Amino acid sequence: MYFILSLMPLFILTILKSKKSMHMLQQNYYDESKRYFFWIIKNLKKVFLTIDILLPLSVICILFKENVSYIFFAGFSFLIMALYSTHKEQVKKPLVITARIKRLFTTLTLIYTIIIVLIMLTFNKNYIPYYYLGLSLLTYLNYFIILIVNKINIPVEKCVYLKYKHQALKKLKSMNLPVIGITGSYGKTSSKNILNDILNIKFNAFATPKNFNTPYGLINSINNYLDKFNDIFIAEMGAFKIGEIKKTCDLMHPKYGVLTIIGEAHFESFGSRENIQKGKFELIESLPSDGIGILNGDDEYQRNYKLKNNCKVYYVGIDSDDLDLKATNIKLSSNGTTFDVIFKGDKEKYTFTTKLLGKHNVYNILAGIMLGKCLGMTIEELQRGVSSIKVIEHRLELKKYGNINIIDDAYNSNPVGSKMALDVLNLMDGEKIVVTPGMIELGDKQYELNKKFGEYISEVADYVILVGEAQTKPIYDGLIEKKYNKKNIFVINDVKEAFPIMNKLASTNTYALLENDLPDLFNER
Repeated sequence: MYFILSLMPLFILTILKSKKSMHMLQQNYYDESKRYFFWIIKNLKKVFLTIDILLPLSVICILFKENVSYIFFAGFSFLIMALYSTHKEQVKKPLVITARIKRLFTTLTLIYTIIIVLIMLTFNKNYIPYYYLGLSLLTYLNYFIILIVNKINIPVEKCVYLKYKHQALKKLKSMNLPVIGITGSYGKTSSKNILNDILNIKFNAFATPKNFNTPYGLINSINNYLDKFNDIFIAEMGAFKIGEIKKTCDLMHPKYGVLTIIGEAHFESFGSRENIQKGKFELIESLPSDGIGILNGDDEYQRNYKLKNNCKVYYVGIDSDDLDLKATNIKLSSNGTTFDVIFKGDKEKYTFTTKLLGKHNVYNILAGIMLGKCLGMTIEELQRGVSSIKVIEHRLELKKYGNINIIDDAYNSNPVGSKMALDVLNLMDGEKIVVTPGMIELGDKQYELNKKFGEYISEVADYVILVGEAQTKPIYDGLIEKKYNKKNIFVINDVKEAFPIMNKLASTNTYALLENDLPDLFNER
């Protein structure tokens, strides 16, 4: 009894640490493509240099008598637990207690229960220090234990997936509504929301919520959000490697497909630009022969691809000549964007206005206009649809913070989007500040592209606040190479520290671009 009571602080510490480990597991898509495992390898200091490294020292208990061992271990582990629980990190996206997380906790609890039962059945007072040592090591190595628990649960998760997949397919088949797939390296969520706003002028379209872009997310969307009154389903499709988009298309059977842009996002997991190209085109090549694909005609990786499908394809763009839909006379301002469009074979120019900022949003809107026209919308309906597009949260969203004008582009960042965000900042008339932790998942090009980002920043910003010393080293190098004033660079490890700095730097007319907000697994604190 005393032995079990002495373990209570350790069990509490294990629960606290398991929440942290599962948080990282969840942000790494439950170790899909070994993302969680590679995160551990890349963050060995964060994994091993933790306060509970002192727990295995409980072997000192071997020097004491039985009752003293209980008191010593309970007190020592309580102290470690208290210190661990008081260390609070800023959490941008907290652990979501999903059914899957609950199943992981259940399996973890079962493992610990079996271990404790085995100890009690074979309990020997002489082995007390070794019991403490073994259980302490299990807690200390919790990141790896959670990895094992996740592997154990794979058969269960497959059964759960098949159950909800069958339910979703049955529902989708009974509704018999057209599915529009959207993929690309960047801009998927923006393009999805823009298309949804445009189509809802005439239809009752439904777009997958937030960034539900995996097969699990799409199944969840169908089962829990798709309404019987919806007549179009817009599905965002994400991928980390070749074959994943094809797997999603086999599930959803899209008739229409939109490809935003092919870039270097997830370069590490795809392995090459050519693999990214093939992976994204799996959407267009999965369309039926009477399907329609909307491609970016200014993207050389879409223009040069030899499509293995005979479906109808339309090219939209700004700079190229041979386009089915082209935007001209683009005028960007702090209030939004206006532009004219020309349809191939139509000499008329049609003017569109949107509250959205940035040239890259024009591409997303063009795809929505082209697809809307294919679905029978009139020019007037399309114009109303574009003017009704809502500003997308954390995607060049203009808002106020005291007397500072914030351009919030914190959702995600990439080489194309970050440059365009700087172009938007450059339009503003006033003092300019850039706050960024840089870009991630760019593989071997991560240093090079972040350094270029720093060079671009030097041409626009009056002040730069870099979040994460190690992560932002390439940006810093790019700034210094361009002879940027070191006194105007601030390096911090917590984005919260940026706001007091901005307040001190702000004048009567200040614009601050928040470019990217890395998930907690990249936190350098």
